[in-house]
Amino acid sequence: MIETLKNAYTLKQREALHVAFDGDFRMLILHGAVRTGKTVVNNDAFVADVLRISRLPQQERGRRPQYILAGYSSSTLQNNVLNELTNKYGWEAKFDRHGNFMLFGVQIVVTYTNSERGVGSIRGMTAYGAYINEASLANRAVFDEILSRVSKPNAHIFVDTNPDTPTHWLKTDYIDNKDPDARIKSIQFVLDDNTFLSDDYVKSLKAETPSGMFYDRKILGRWVNSEGAVYRDFDESKNFVKIDDIPPIVNYFAGVDWGYEHKGVIQVWGEDNNGAVYLLDEQAKQHREIDYWVDIAKGYESKYGKLVFWSDSARPEHVDRFIEEGLDARNADKRILKGVEDVAQRIKLDKLFVVKDNAQEFAKEVFDYVWDERSGKPIKENDHSMDAARYAIHNQFAENNKVQILEGIF
Repeated sequence: MIETLKNAYTLKQREALHVAFDGDFRMLILHGAVRTGKTVVNNDAFVADVLRISRLPQQERGRRPQYILAGYSSSTLQNNVLNELTNKYGWEAKFDRHGNFMLFGVQIVVTYTNSERGVGSIRGMTAYGAYINEASLANRAVFDEILSRVSKPNAHIFVDTNPDTPTHWLKTDYIDNKDPDARIKSIQFVLDDNTFLSDDYVKSLKAETPSGMFYDRKILGRWVNSEGAVYRDFDESKNFVKIDDIPPIVNYFAGVDWGYEHKGVIQVWGEDNNGAVYLLDEQAKQHREIDYWVDIAKGYESKYGKLVFWSDSARPEHVDRFIEEGLDARNADKRILKGVEDVAQRIKLDKLFVVKDNAQEFAKEVFDYVWDERSGKPIKENDHSMDAARYAIHNQFAENNKVQILEGIF
C-alpha cells in the first residue's frame, strides 16, 4: 500500500492527502507553484469527501444531500476537474437541466466564480461541503456565498489556487488566518515538490519563466508583489539589433493600439524559422485620424505583404474601417498579465528582438514600463508601444488564434 501511494503521489501530495483525510479542518487550501499536483490532490479529496457524505446515516444526510463544486468557468472546471476524474476513475458526469449531477447519491451543485452571477446557483441551499478550484480568480461575493452555504456539521471546503499579490483577500483573510476557531489549514507547493516531472522539463520551465514576479509565483509558489521593470530580462546590448542582422522572415503580422490624445501605434513583426520574433517597423503618432492609420497599414502591406492586424478592441469603429478597407483587422485578446508574460517569456528565451532604428517608441517605453505594486499590473502611462507589442505577440501565438474579448480587464 505504501509503495502504491509513493508511485501515485509525491511526498508533498501525500502530506496534503493526510491532512485532507484526517478531516480536522473546515477549509483546506492548497496553494503555490504551477504543475505541482494541487488539483490532483483536491480532486481525490473531493471524491472521498462525497463518498463519506453518502455513507452518513440518512437522518444525518437527508434524502438528497448537496455538495458545491465551483470553478472559474465551465471550461476550466471541465479541464481541471471533471476530465481528470473521468480519466482517473472512468466516471463521467451526467448533467441535469440545471447543470448539476449526482455522485454516490449526493447532488453536486455546480457554480462558476468568474462573476457575481455565480451566487444565484447556490443561494438558499445548505451544503455538506465544497470544492473551489482556482480560488484566487474567484469573485469575492461568490466565494463568501459558498462558505456561508457550507453549514452542516463536520463539513469540509477544499480550495486550490496559484499565487497572486500578497494583499489578495484569499491570502490575507484565509491563508494567513491563524485563528484556531477558523479551522483553516493551508499547504504551499513549489515546483521542485513534483518529483514526477522530468529534470529536463523542470530545467526548461525554470529557464523560460521570466525573472521577477512570474518566476516567484510560478516556480517558487510565492504570493509576491510585482515591482520594478516589467521586462527586466530585456538587454539593450542583446535585444536591440540592426536591420541587416535579421535572418529570413517566414511570417509577418502586426499589432495596433489606437490613439488620438495619446499616441496611436502600429507595429510590424516578423517570425523566423526558429520561432524568434523581430519588431521590424513601427509608426507612433499623436492626433491622427483613422484615414492616416489606414494609409500606414496599407503601406506596410505594400512592403511586407498581407498582414493580420491584432487590434485594440476599444475602438470598434476603427477595426470596422480597417476591415472595410480590405485589411485583416482582428480584435485582440487584451488580458494584461497573460500578454505580458508571453512577451517576457520570449525575451527570457532570446526569442524577441527589436530593430531599434525603426522602433523608437518601443525603445523609449520598454525601460520605463514598470509594475504598479498596488494593482499588480503595469502602470498605465506611456505604454502604447508596449500594448501594441502585447496584442501582436500574445494573439499571434495563442492556441489556434482563439480570440477572447474579456470585458472589464483593460
